[in-house]
Amino acid sequence: MKSNFKYRHYNFMYVIFFIITFFVSKSFGQDHCKEVIGYYPGWQWYDRDKLVNPETIDYSKYTIINYAFLYPLEDGTITITDPWGDKNLLLGSINWALAPVGYDSEFDLGNPAYHHPNTSLIHHAHLNNVPVMISIGGWTLSNDFPAIAANTVKRSNFAHSCNELVRTYNIDGIDIDWEYPGFTDHGGTPDDIYNYTLLLQEIRDSLDVVEDEISKNLMLTAAFGAAPDKMDDIEWDQMIEILDYINLMSYDFFGAFSSETNHNSPLYTPESGDPTFNCNSAIERLVNDYSVPPEMINLGVAFYGRSAKTIGTPVLHGETTGESDIITFAMDEGTPLYYNILQKMDLFNTDWDALAEVPYLLGKDDLYTFLSYDDEKSIGIKGQYIVDQELAGAIIWEITGDYIETTPGSGIIALTPLADTLKLSLCHAPTEEGSDETYGISEQQLSSAINIYPNPVHTHLNIQVENGLKINSIQVTTLDGKQAINLNNPPTSINLSALESGVYIIRINTSKGVINQKFIKKQ
Repeated sequence: MKSNFKYRHYNFMYVIFFIITFFVSKSFGQDHCKEVIGYYPGWQWYDRDKLVNPETIDYSKYTIINYAFLYPLEDGTITITDPWGDKNLLLGSINWALAPVGYDSEFDLGNPAYHHPNTSLIHHAHLNNVPVMISIGGWTLSNDFPAIAANTVKRSNFAHSCNELVRTYNIDGIDIDWEYPGFTDHGGTPDDIYNYTLLLQEIRDSLDVVEDEISKNLMLTAAFGAAPDKMDDIEWDQMIEILDYINLMSYDFFGAFSSETNHNSPLYTPESGDPTFNCNSAIERLVNDYSVPPEMINLGVAFYGRSAKTIGTPVLHGETTGESDIITFAMDEGTPLYYNILQKMDLFNTDWDALAEVPYLLGKDDLYTFLSYDDEKSIGIKGQYIVDQELAGAIIWEITGDYIETTPGSGIIALTPLADTLKLSLCHAPTEEGSDETYGISEQQLSSAINIYPNPVHTHLNIQVENGLKINSIQVTTLDGKQAINLNNPPTSINLSALESGVYIIRINTSKGVINQKFIKKQ
């Protein structure tokens, strides 16, 4: 039967902090926040001299880690894609005093006995009470799914292989990323719509057996395309019964493959382009047309951008050459991760699409390049959208793009601004901070004595205080610590009409302590 893991979460606290700001927010219980499922691609382990590795990942930012990807073979069995990387990450550093020669080049799942204990991704995640799932498939490894799903023996092989992944790596579930059922470029057929259901049900049944064996709940999730034609090839009524979460890949809507410049992951419909190619339309289609419960859906957020070379001066909705900018963004082959975007900002003019609620970059001078991406502002707005729509949470593709070094190449992680913004915007309880001295009133009492409303706010933010508190001053800052408003002896209604939309922090200095609260500014 279905595990319903999402109703039996691990019980742990999230630690949320902003390194570049002057305050530290209090931790939240998981029941106050949404899911944040971060995909960690094994190949990214090598980047920046293994900067983002099992020991340096900040697990407090995520509720689940999805390790991507393992490879479904033609006979239905599952294998690793990189013997050196996958074994070191999933089982821990190899102990060459025990491992046989050639172990790091064999495409078997590996043997835990050949690895140093307490060094794997799974160990470190579990130490922080974060479950780990293995994601199977992906864009380049989905060609064999149609044949596997269509064959009884191969489906059985696949399900049993999933069990072996659980036993070998001590993971907490399986995520299937078939891109996409019915997609002819990857061998898809019209029968995929039914066969995918059969495959997922067999996996679920098989995991249920292992649950009893290991006395642990195991999740089963799947990633789905957000375009209407991809959704049409899924039996959604069956998915609801089989899966714990539906991970919506609400990005890659537009790119260099499009005839005109447009957004990688617009929240709402842009002025031009297919009106269904945006996050909101995808969510509405799932919920309204296919009756998928919102609390099962994780919205996809992109920690990367998409470039497109333009014919002439770059503009939004201008003509493209059909090619990415693989020179400016050579490291990512034209699809730059967020940290690489930040390093190239001086080459571009920044702009904001108020319709789509996302930023974009336009090349300066003779740089005929358009770049679509997400920043802290758009991520915060998407986080608030997730809360407003009562979705399960978010999936991140992918987490390493947000690990910013003190200086490029320093090897020292300074901050994760997108993950910080997302986590903060997904937490129902406001961030709060008490000073070292609260003058006889507890931090909880201080927080309950101050109420800001409305939130989200369009023009005026009201501050209501109780218990005889006196507000001495307020400061409003962006999430990267830039001060927007500073008022002494402020009124109880603050005019915020001059602020751009986004997520902000208001620091309220009272006669009995200090509180920091999150609020969302909307136009």
